[in-house]
Amino acid sequence: MKILLYILIFLFGTIIGSFLNGVIHRIPKKESIIYPPSHCPSCGHELNAVDLIPILSYILLKGRCRYCGEKISIRYPIVELLTGIVFLIIYYKFGLDFKAFSYMFLASILIAVSFIDIEHRIVPNKIILVGFIGGIIFRVLMYNYGFIDYIMGLVLGGGILLLISLISGGEMGGGDIKLMALIGFFIGWKLTILVLFLSVIIGALGGVILVALKIKGRKDYIPFAPYISIAWLISILYGYEMLNYYIKFIRG
Repeated sequence: MKILLYILIFLFGTIIGSFLNGVIHRIPKKESIIYPPSHCPSCGHELNAVDLIPILSYILLKGRCRYCGEKISIRYPIVELLTGIVFLIIYYKFGLDFKAFSYMFLASILIAVSFIDIEHRIVPNKIILVGFIGGIIFRVLMYNYGFIDYIMGLVLGGGILLLISLISGGEMGGGDIKLMALIGFFIGWKLTILVLFLSVIIGALGGVILVALKIKGRKDYIPFAPYISIAWLISILYGYEMLNYYIKFIRG
């Protein structure tokens, strides 16, 4: 029974990932995510249900549109697989409760934002707004978790990146500031500090690797949202253990 639930959670994640692909493709173009229905980005042909099976359709079609033969971006199965895996990890760690669902919701936001940032170098306000609306709903449903802690997370997450942006003359993008504020609103101030710290470390390491591999130049734009997202996932999974270990370490 437990294995069946794991499979269902993964499949649910891949379906959400399929929806996120539409968000990633349409939001930067200022298109509706509802209409028109799913279609090939090359020829515009409306896709049938058999064309929209997460991951499997891409494999069966060998990465090409059934109707025009154009290549389908590898991003589509990657997003579906990634969302399924992340949902599975969250379920394994937290079970099925409001907290787990809130993390799945935020994970969806972060996955969409990360891929848009990679492809278009923006963090869309529309997605951040949806994130905050969802955050408010979850905060109401999870009132017993406290509220001040999460307001502090919002202020701390957005405030520190805003301060860095002001000091650096705008090197830190406004989208990253709003994204970090959103994350703080979901996880509270303690884990927000850890996310900020880890995102800088992971981002610096990732930047060095990209430059070393000549994928990016020293002056090229390097999206920060993916690093924030990775730091968030690490923090919700192991954050309190890491903080407790650090406290024990400094106390000797």
